[in-house]
Amino acid sequence: MAHGSIAHIEFPTTDLAATRRFYESLFGWRFDIVPGWETYAMFTTPDGQGGGISADPRGDKPAASGPVLHLEVSDIDETLSQIGAAGGRTLTPKTKISDEFGYFALFLDNVGNRLGLWSRT
Repeated sequence: MAHGSIAHIEFPTTDLAATRRFYESLFGWRFDIVPGWETYAMFTTPDGQGGGISADPRGDKPAASGPVLHLEVSDIDETLSQIGAAGGRTLTPKTKISDEFGYFALFLDNVGNRLGLWSRT
């Protein structure tokens, strides 16, 4: 890993099981629970990226501010519909960036973390 590379992504939750179901069903993330870490789950995305989700009551709470992690999807509108059905909420609908850079949208997950979606079309 090179200096300055992202080493680990972590975001908070107030309901580890519900957040796990949200990302498993919508984005195909796999989760591993570390024995003895009842409030933490490690995730792996379909392309092998990974991080963690923490439900530690002493930690940060979900937030709709701060840095935004964007997830690549094939259909932003369909994904936003699925997010709404799974307990999330659209903040910014599908918005064109440019012909060169495609589209984005922002949403809150089922516990209130702000994330983004990105697609070429």
